This record gives sequence, structure tokens and C-alpha cells, in this order.
Amino acid sequence: MDRRRKASNTIQIPWGWIAAAAGVIIMLWFLLAPPRFWTNIVKHVDLSDPVATGEQLVSDYECRGCHLIGSYGGYVGPDLRGVTQRLDLEQLDTWLRDPASIVGPSAMPDFDLSNSEIKAIIAYLQAQDSP
Repeated sequence: MDRRRKASNTIQIPWGWIAAAAGVIIMLWFLLAPPRFWTNIVKHVDLSDPVATGEQLVSDYECRGCHLIGSYGGYVGPDLRGVTQRLDLEQLDTWLRDPASIVGPSAMPDFDLSNSEIKAIIAYLQAQDSP
């Protein structure tokens, strides 16, 4: 009986390393440029009182550091008094979702806001513009 080993020409694929690399890539993607569905899951806010939630978000994201909202704030960015009367809701939504999509490179940072955060901020700005 011949017990010689047959030469193996097959390549061993390191599936463990490939899976680990894929996991790292996916993790970096979710951290650096999260997909919209993920943002909506992890940054969802309660909209039972959207104006109060929007006010809190404006404070948390320090919008008044650059923008004049109501009677106080900064002057680096545009004055947001009356913004809901100058722009329609779709334009505001697009601006908050991706500032660079409206005017190209923008000084306004992309905060990667969730849909519910955008609704709350717009509700707050509408309340500020109401007489």
C-alpha cells in the first residue's frame, strides 16, 4: 500500500483574517460616515414636544455659536431669524441634512443629523419665526 502524500496545490484562504478585516472596515464606515438608517436609529429624539426638543438640540449643537436665532447668537453664519419664511421646508431639511449640497463647500459642519433631529430643529425655528 502506497502511503505517499499527495501534493496539495490548493491555497489556504485565511477566512478569519478576511472576516476581521471586513469587520474593521464596516466599523470604520459606521463611525466615520454612518449610513442614514443607522443615524436614524442611534440619534432618534422624542418628538412629543418638537419645539422643546429642537431648542435643546440647538443648544447641544451650539448653533448660536455661529447663527443669530431669535434675539441672540453669533454672526459668523447667516441670521436664522425668519429662515422658515425665506426657505421652504424641503430646502431647510436638505440644508440640515447635508449643508454642502445646497451651496457647495460650506462653513457649516455636517452634524449628521437624524430625521427626527431635523424635524425638531425645523419646528423650533418655525416657533421662533411665529409672531
